Amino acid sequence: MNFLRSAYYALPPVVRRISRRFFYMPIDLYETFTGTRDPMIPPRGKIFIGSGDFASTGESIRDQLVELGGLQPHNRVLDIGCGVGRVAVPLTGYLDGKGSYEGFDIVKSAIRWCRKRIQSRFRNFRFTHIDLKNDLYNLRTDSEAKDFAFPYSDEEFDLVFLTSVFTHMVLDDVDNYLKQIYRVLKPGGVCFATFFIMNEDSQIFMKKSGKKMFETRLDHHYLFHAKVREANVAYDEKYLTEQMIGSKRFNLEQVHYGFWSGRPKTNLNNFQDIYVFRKF
Repeated sequence: MNFLRSAYYALPPVVRRISRRFFYMPIDLYETFTGTRDPMIPPRGKIFIGSGDFASTGESIRDQLVELGGLQPHNRVLDIGCGVGRVAVPLTGYLDGKGSYEGFDIVKSAIRWCRKRIQSRFRNFRFTHIDLKNDLYNLRTDSEAKDFAFPYSDEEFDLVFLTSVFTHMVLDDVDNYLKQIYRVLKPGGVCFATFFIMNEDSQIFMKKSGKKMFETRLDHHYLFHAKVREANVAYDEKYLTEQMIGSKRFNLEQVHYGFWSGRPKTNLNNFQDIYVFRKF
């Protein structure tokens, strides 16, 4: 881990976001005053999820939801860890009048932006703030993800998706979320989720590429940073597949490995690993 990343993780979550706002303030102010930013794209200082171009990344994930997850325009979908609407924005042009979207996130400022820019324009889109503790994003509460019950009815959604969410959650939290996902999915419904999957191949690729990642090993999962536990988390493939996903009566239908460990890039060009599993 390099010095800048270590210094970044040493900051409290709120300070990290404030620092980002200051860093991008000149270009954000310029784009605001000149009107050169699409009103459906947040200022760079507000974007705290992932890297790459906000719009094109969101469109790529939307396409994966359609191609791999079987998303249909009339579906009801749940976006867990929706952030500042990276996938919600392109979905506004895909879901039709019968379709609907729910998104929740633990970062309050992100939900405020989504409500103002997206929910106010699209009545079938709704965003909810959930105050949960996370080392990377929110330390202002003692409420934990392992005890959280999703605020939705049983068998409500056709598709649930999580991109770069389980990669920032530890074992008990992921296990509870999988239970909740099973509860809110309709029979035959699909979950599309990204992970860092640890197996023999990924370890070989990391060694060959010289990447120093996930060196703190715990029961069935690995931490990128020993003190900021949820900075990035990888999961033992066999345990995740059999004991966590399989035990909840999901059927794992697709696995698409990303290039995070040093694997060659595929047509999907996805950094993280993709799991697609179905409730039966």
